[in-house]
Amino acid sequence: MKERILDPGPANSATNGKYEYLVLSVKPGESIAEARQRVREHSEYGKWELERSRLYMGGGRRYWLRRRVIAVERTA
Repeated sequence: MKERILDPGPANSATNGKYEYLVLSVKPGESIAEARQRVREHSEYGKWELERSRLYMGGGRRYWLRRRVIAVERTA
């Protein structure tokens, strides 16, 4: 399973916040149970939420997870 974190883009006016994205790619021969376990662990311990999942022809899968980026403002 391959993981990559995408940089947050410009804020969407509908959400009024920025998100960072984690993309999990699963090869066709890999176990779906293991992929679900990885998504579950990321959501439970890393505060990620599943935004989208896609099944490709040939059996490959890709999961997009997101979490809100919290900007800490410096106080004087």
